[in-house]
Amino acid sequence: MQTRLAFAYAAGVYAAGVFVLVCVAVPLAGVQSTKPKDQPSSGAITGTGNGISLPQLLTGSTVALVILIPVALALGWFVAGRFLHPLRAMTATAKIISAGDLHRRLDLGEPTDELTELGHTLDDLFARLQASFDAQRHFVANASHELRTPLAGLRTLLEVALADPDADADTLRSACQEALALGGHQERLVKALLVLATSERGISRWDTLDLAHIVEGVLASRRGQATERGIDLAEHLTPAVTAGDPRLIESLVTNLIDNAIRHNHRDGHIEITTQISGTQATLTITNSGTAIPNDQVQRLFQPFQKLAPNRNGRRDGYGLGLAIVNAVTQAHHATLTTSARPEGGLSIAVRFA
Repeated sequence: MQTRLAFAYAAGVYAAGVFVLVCVAVPLAGVQSTKPKDQPSSGAITGTGNGISLPQLLTGSTVALVILIPVALALGWFVAGRFLHPLRAMTATAKIISAGDLHRRLDLGEPTDELTELGHTLDDLFARLQASFDAQRHFVANASHELRTPLAGLRTLLEVALADPDADADTLRSACQEALALGGHQERLVKALLVLATSERGISRWDTLDLAHIVEGVLASRRGQATERGIDLAEHLTPAVTAGDPRLIESLVTNLIDNAIRHNHRDGHIEITTQISGTQATLTITNSGTAIPNDQVQRLFQPFQKLAPNRNGRRDGYGLGLAIVNAVTQAHHATLTTSARPEGGLSIAVRFA
């Protein structure tokens, strides 16, 4: 690379030298020099003669052009080296980063030019990659823990049942029922993980849909659960047409409503609103519940993050519901706004462009 650039710069310098030489030599070829002629009657100098001869001019020009060749090559090599120095530093640092040291950065300083802008862009890319890898490692660790817990419980349950020599049909039936419950727990967890992975992958289809229609369908399957817990559902649904993946948006609505029911208290309430705000279709869900510190709200939208191990005395939920909501929102380039209510609970609004 440096050799090619050096020849290119040398050619430019040589061409500039030839141009300057031609501009100087052509006028000199016609210059007339004044020569002294002795006159007895006076000391005046009179008469003219020819200036620089053509052979002299050609000889001098040839020597200058020959000398200019190594000068141009040296200047071209020097300039190419100076130009490629930041690129070499960027390449070396990028190799170190790609080898596993994601905390390193290029950190190109002044002057600000195209190369430093490229360096800043790469630094931003490395920062996003580091965040992505950290999130992936954190996700895998938490997923492994969440999956290992029911598996260990299932194994212990079966070992205890098999080791009991006095186990009768009722005891084995009870153990099977508990095993089925643990299996259902694993199945729901795996399903939630698949939904989260699908949401983070992005949108595969864009269809026109009505948020109000989707909310009605989800509420139809959740009213019984809310009634059992004594939670009042108030809905204010007006047509809110937008574009997106119907399956993912249904998952978003489902997880928002499930989260509002699961982390509510008895005799609590949930208010669901769909509307058009300007050019945006907006879904808002407000629920009562446990008071949440403002500095803990954003953390709840990360995978496997819970406000407490057991917020309301129950162990349902995996800390994935709001993470799925966040992933679906980002996939649709929507805006997610969350605030903790002073009296307890959350108010969550999703605005689709």
